[in-house]
Amino acid sequence: FLLTAFAFGQTGVVQKTDSSSYYKLSDVVITATRTSSNTLELANSISIIDSSEISNKNSFNTFDVLKNDYGMSFSQQGTKASVSNVYIRGANSSHTLVLIDGVEVNLPSDPSNFYNFFSLPTENMCRIEVLRGPQSTLYGSNALAGVINIISAQGTAKPVSSISIEGGSYNTFKGTLSSLGKLDKFNYSVALSRIKSDAYSAASEKYGNTENDKYQLDNINSILGYEFSDNFKTDFVIRYNKSNSDFDQSFGSPEFWDDPTYVFDQEEFFIRGQGKLNLADNKWDQKFGITYFSNVREYSFDSSAASFYSSTSNYNGKKYKADWQNDFQFFKNNLITAGVDFESEEMESEYYLFSSFNPPDYASIIPKTNVNTFGIYLQDQFKAGESFFGTIGVRLDNNSQFGNAFTYRIAPAYMFWQTGTKLKATFGTGFKAPSLFYLYDPLYGNTELNPEKSLGWDAGVEQFFWSEGFSIGATYFFNKFDDMFGFDPITFQTVNINKAETKGVEVFTKAVLMDGLEAKANYTYTNAKDKSENTPDYDKQLVRRPEHKTGLFLSYSFNELTNANIEFIYVGEREEPDFINYPSRIIMPDYFLINLAAHYDVFSFLRLQGRIENLLDKQYEEIYGYGTAGLSVYGGISLKLE
Repeated sequence: FLLTAFAFGQTGVVQKTDSSSYYKLSDVVITATRTSSNTLELANSISIIDSSEISNKNSFNTFDVLKNDYGMSFSQQGTKASVSNVYIRGANSSHTLVLIDGVEVNLPSDPSNFYNFFSLPTENMCRIEVLRGPQSTLYGSNALAGVINIISAQGTAKPVSSISIEGGSYNTFKGTLSSLGKLDKFNYSVALSRIKSDAYSAASEKYGNTENDKYQLDNINSILGYEFSDNFKTDFVIRYNKSNSDFDQSFGSPEFWDDPTYVFDQEEFFIRGQGKLNLADNKWDQKFGITYFSNVREYSFDSSAASFYSSTSNYNGKKYKADWQNDFQFFKNNLITAGVDFESEEMESEYYLFSSFNPPDYASIIPKTNVNTFGIYLQDQFKAGESFFGTIGVRLDNNSQFGNAFTYRIAPAYMFWQTGTKLKATFGTGFKAPSLFYLYDPLYGNTELNPEKSLGWDAGVEQFFWSEGFSIGATYFFNKFDDMFGFDPITFQTVNINKAETKGVEVFTKAVLMDGLEAKANYTYTNAKDKSENTPDYDKQLVRRPEHKTGLFLSYSFNELTNANIEFIYVGEREEPDFINYPSRIIMPDYFLINLAAHYDVFSFLRLQGRIENLLDKQYEEIYGYGTAGLSVYGGISLKLE
């Protein structure tokens, strides 16, 4: 498909040097530079999932929306309310920084500091920007492999409210109430939702597991803004979610996976207030923000299959952050961004194991502890002539535990306007601070840990065709990870021992094939190798990373009232650890999924919507031993109130 589209598009190259037509068709993103930047002027590998695609897919959660994007692979530990991992360019899920409306939501109390996407619905979501490659220069810790930025819609016009009710397979119910709008200088966006499902067994049914692992997810999110003047405005972001999920757990043998007593509860809350001030006749923009983030997770496990033990645990993490960003544009072709931020993370946890063995009980308690990080960064975006664009940035972080971390990034791009061809490349470094768990856990903790480090580069080309906006691109990437956290079998401590390398190719295209018909297609090849020396896994493919992944999304709007879309996802073979016969690996078969969605506006205020997931009813596993949904059908109505 990609090669055919490329050959066909060659006849439509715009033969003129005027760049204005290209700018009208391009996108503006925030994540790449922390400023509003046109994608034509960026070397970054960045993709956008806009509000139209999010709405048309009608997915319950953000994790499913992301699955068709390139340069990423995914795994989920059972139901849609289970542990959900995103691997950018073959890196660990903990190497991706996740932002929601400017708030860093990576979990401070989790050993790896990853973000679990299962609890994030799509209500009032405006767009998702996925930025690939090391990004610590702008974002600090956790951005070794990339950044996923989720941006909610804000009220900009007359208030509109909506009520939505959906239901379907596995006795699933979803109810949503949302409203957004603008009243004079005040704007708002509010959404409330509940998803409840009996679901299916998190442990794969092919091993005889039949117990349904039900879940319930409740969410409230809002953005409140006020414009005091043309030069000063404020925003307040508030989000709360609460979830209750049944899980299943692995003990190394499928017969022990299904368990009706393993329960997970999570409660998450954050609030961010920020002000934006424009000075010096639009030449100096300032943004100051303060954030509070809290996440509480509780696990309760009483194994019916292995009744000789049970456990309870809770993890309480908090994050406080203040940031100040300044953008200076005193010259037309130069924008300097300088900023500082201060972050304090804290956690406390309790883990209790009750056992019939000797000794009968075990407790692991981390009292309240914290670590502080101060960061300062500088970035220069510049333009030379009409065709050369560049970004250079440096950052210094000071961590109260391990000291300093210095990162940098260079990203040049050259645009041949006459042919619509862009050449691009990036080179940068990243780091990840050790989590509070890795530092202070009584058994595994090590206060002498250094940060994980990454070095990555990519190079690619993008070709733009037709005035309708057809484009195709390809990018080669390479990442090297050093001082990765691992387990010392002698001391039982966490140490900087592991290494990894990932490299591959991303090919992507999007086009308007005909009036009303839009297409996005991509292919990703990922060679992700464990480079930890003197280990049985040396030079093996990192687990759960497919070498091959392909996605195709077709969306057809019959008119302003009706849209139908189809999604194809192919995921190649992956490797899983064989805990019974270590270091042997289990090869997970490839799989192919088709998803359908459609909506019809019966009236301007009434919409009918439906979705079919796994149309071919494929039986597959993303993680060895854990189940996935079969053919699933959902439908509902939305009522709009103006």
